[in-house]
Amino acid sequence: MRVICTSCTAVNNIPNKESYKKANCGNCKKSLLDNNLMNLNESNFDEVVVNSDIPVIVDFWAPWCGPCKIMGPVFEKISKQYVLKTLFTKVDTEVEQTLGSKYAIRSIPTLIVFKNGLEVERISGALDEGSLKSLVKKHLS
Repeated sequence: MRVICTSCTAVNNIPNKESYKKANCGNCKKSLLDNNLMNLNESNFDEVVVNSDIPVIVDFWAPWCGPCKIMGPVFEKISKQYVLKTLFTKVDTEVEQTLGSKYAIRSIPTLIVFKNGLEVERISGALDEGSLKSLVKKHLS
């Protein structure tokens, strides 16, 4: 399956297994198991979403948003539980206004789940840990 390195955004082909003891990026050699959270911008968004064989969850947020600040640590915590199962990404809508406009983000935080390059679900509002886990499990292949 194809997965994206969160360090260098290289596309890596790895075997689809239930768990991994070791998986390194073929480009930068960093472990694909260490980090499962990356920031997206206009230049890498499409490449990451289209080239990932695992679901990609995008958190559209802003630094001034209270609910975003509350959900941020939960999003990061849950991301560590689904390494190489679901890719967790963030888009700062203050910096990446074009992406916010392209995806018609009207309120933040908004989570969009992409599978096979297509949007399959959208949820607006902060999620607690249980709700975020449910969202992830719903989209695991």
